[in-house]
Amino acid sequence: MKKITEAVSDKVAAYISRYDMLRPGMKVLCAVSGGADSMCMLHLLLENSERLRVSVCAAHFNHSLRGEESDRDCAFVQSWCRERKIPFFSEKGDVASYASEHAIGLEEAARKLRYDFLRRACEKLACDRIATAHHLEDNAETVLFHLVRGSGAEGLSGIPPVHGIVVRPLLCLKRQEIEAYLKENGIPFVEDSSNASDAYTRNRLRHHVLPELKEINPSFGEAMLRMGELLRQDDVFLNTQAEAFIAENYDGSFLSSSRLCALDRAVSSRVIRLLCPKSLERKHVDAILSAASRTERSIIEVPGAKLVIEQGKIRFGKEKILSLPDTELIPGESVILAEAGIRVHTEILVYHEKVHGLFKPFSFKCDQIYGRVFLTSRRAGDEIRLYGRNCTKSVRKLFAEAGYTQQERAMTPVLRDDRGVLAVIGLGIAERTVPREGDSVYQITVEKWNGGSN
Repeated sequence: MKKITEAVSDKVAAYISRYDMLRPGMKVLCAVSGGADSMCMLHLLLENSERLRVSVCAAHFNHSLRGEESDRDCAFVQSWCRERKIPFFSEKGDVASYASEHAIGLEEAARKLRYDFLRRACEKLACDRIATAHHLEDNAETVLFHLVRGSGAEGLSGIPPVHGIVVRPLLCLKRQEIEAYLKENGIPFVEDSSNASDAYTRNRLRHHVLPELKEINPSFGEAMLRMGELLRQDDVFLNTQAEAFIAENYDGSFLSSSRLCALDRAVSSRVIRLLCPKSLERKHVDAILSAASRTERSIIEVPGAKLVIEQGKIRFGKEKILSLPDTELIPGESVILAEAGIRVHTEILVYHEKVHGLFKPFSFKCDQIYGRVFLTSRRAGDEIRLYGRNCTKSVRKLFAEAGYTQQERAMTPVLRDDRGVLAVIGLGIAERTVPREGDSVYQITVEKWNGGSN
């Protein structure tokens, strides 16, 4: 065996064994982008499949971010696998659209869609593990990324060698070892042109920050890996303490405020995070612990949950997001939407100019109404060209700009016809339906309603 190949194979085999990543008889799915790292991993696991007593499959996710170059990468990986009779599966996604729809960055969107795909591919090919090609420098970049965001022990631990069914057998290798392995074995790979751009945070860390730190400590990557192992050990211990406290003190409904506050902050904060259904920021945890230390009744809403603190107890409840029923608005009739606390009356009349407000009549030019008129909650993809704003915006962005909570978004009435959004109550009316003096209009009057008389 070639010198570099032998050293790298032994190092990776030992790392796999240390963390019990792969066991004899398992089938491993390699996540292969076609780049240097993933091609090294695929070749290495394939060449050592008998030694490790595993079988190898491959999967490729096309992010559709680089046009023809993305398609080229997929074709390259597929061809390489076909020549070697490696079971292969691929899918194409639209990362840019997903990022826009969910108001997240491209990197986060790509990661979410990629891992969702890998889990589907793992099931389709009946694999036991998913292997990704993260290496030492990737881990160091991840630690730095979380450091600048002010993360705690979990973030600063970096990339775990094993996370559920996902394993990272190359995490012990430097990038230069991967490159040497590829060169010695004549393994082809493709270059991702986006890796050269500083538009992405990780690329800036890779191009500018990491080299400076390596000047200070040439073994910076290994140091970050060691630090991550130590922090994970501490994090596991503290989470175990929190889980034990929950098992002893939480009955599924209530938790003692005084017992929670008596814990060390490192444990009490983990208790809060474990009992809430969604990831919390530090400000959320601080607010809960602060309220728990006081005697007065408090209600705290955090992502995914509403907490009621009273009588020395904390009740954790999942946030129930209500929504409005789709309601057709018929001229001459009124409807009451008790969920939103409003009454809506619709009629057709001749328009006399007035100002549109939060609880004033909305008037829509009849000849610009398409089909029937409905009142609903917001729907995915809703957009409106607002009168007086000279722009088209998604209703989601309007809600975000207004600072609406998820419940407020769900309960804000949206008026629409068969063509699209006519108005968002409290935020604006569509430009296309704005009437002029004397026009025949649909007039929709929205009034507050509290269950009493008209």
